[in-house]
Amino acid sequence: MRRIAISVAATSMSVMLAGCGVLNATGSSDDASPSKGNDVTVGLLLPEKANTRYEQFDYPIFKKKVESLTDDRGKVQYANAEASADKQASQLQQMIDDKVDVIVLDAVDAHAIADGVQKAKDAGIPVIAYDRLAEGPIDAYISFDNELVGEVQGRSLLESLGDELSITKKIVMMNGSSTDPNAKQFKAGALSELKGKVTIAKSYDTKDWKPENAEANMAGAIQAIGADDIAAVYSANDGMAGGIVEALQAAGVTELPPITGQDAELAAVQRILVGQQYMSVYKSYPQEAESAAEMAVAKVQGRDIQFDALTRERVDSPTHQDIPAQLVPVVALTKDNIEDTVVADDIYTVEDICTAKYKAACSAAGLK
Repeated sequence: MRRIAISVAATSMSVMLAGCGVLNATGSSDDASPSKGNDVTVGLLLPEKANTRYEQFDYPIFKKKVESLTDDRGKVQYANAEASADKQASQLQQMIDDKVDVIVLDAVDAHAIADGVQKAKDAGIPVIAYDRLAEGPIDAYISFDNELVGEVQGRSLLESLGDELSITKKIVMMNGSSTDPNAKQFKAGALSELKGKVTIAKSYDTKDWKPENAEANMAGAIQAIGADDIAAVYSANDGMAGGIVEALQAAGVTELPPITGQDAELAAVQRILVGQQYMSVYKSYPQEAESAAEMAVAKVQGRDIQFDALTRERVDSPTHQDIPAQLVPVVALTKDNIEDTVVADDIYTVEDICTAKYKAACSAAGLK
């Protein structure tokens, strides 16, 4: 097992201990002498709205955690770049001008934002990279083990083919945006499982992760390969999986091939129930967002022991090495564990999932 995967367990243990009060990473800010009080302003920069997770989960969970850590005196200054690197650069500059205390950044373009990160550093504002590893002098990073995500997707795709697995089986790879470093890691992880076991007939890096771009790419793949010759589709996330389904159905495909995904979007969970999507990767957004809030508050309040407890990992970016990090574990989401994952974690209720259109599929899956 890779060092990074082994270390995830250590990180999870340290966070658990912190939550129990052993390391005091989640304790009240009244129990020490911080360099900054509870009246902190945390800047939160998220990348886009096409993926529903950011507005639905990350922002509200992060905001609530900051407030709870600061006795409701801390504020979150929030901006969403809507997939525009230029817009995000302006939003970052605005936060620097507003003199926020710390910035949590999920970069649209990890390379392009490096100058902005340097400006924040020059202004004395720490920057924590969230979900995507931005370039520049960031102070910490929190995300999931992205190569492991790709490996889980790749293994699931192979499992979906079962006894039919053969190097002659043609698959399509729908990867994420080339400007997102996470997409490269997902792709690398998936290829480590798929290479030599199936034929990758077409592979795309999908601009801006947009479902409509994935749909157009898939239409091109169908035309080039033939719908009947596509045994499975690797999709790096759920939004693109939705576009892939649209393209296949538009081509007259009634029995869809196995399609992977990521993010456990509600529409994807429902597609999994009715067999339109094989799996997704569930990532605990509450754990990621809450830990990011803890890191941000600990950093700006000078709580070095708590901050170190939350960042036991080390990662490298193209510009900096040994960046303190926390990597959150992931789970393959299938029809069999919906109740144990997204329902158990209060991401969705059974009522959210089992609308009239999906009641029969929910009943068949034992989801009540």
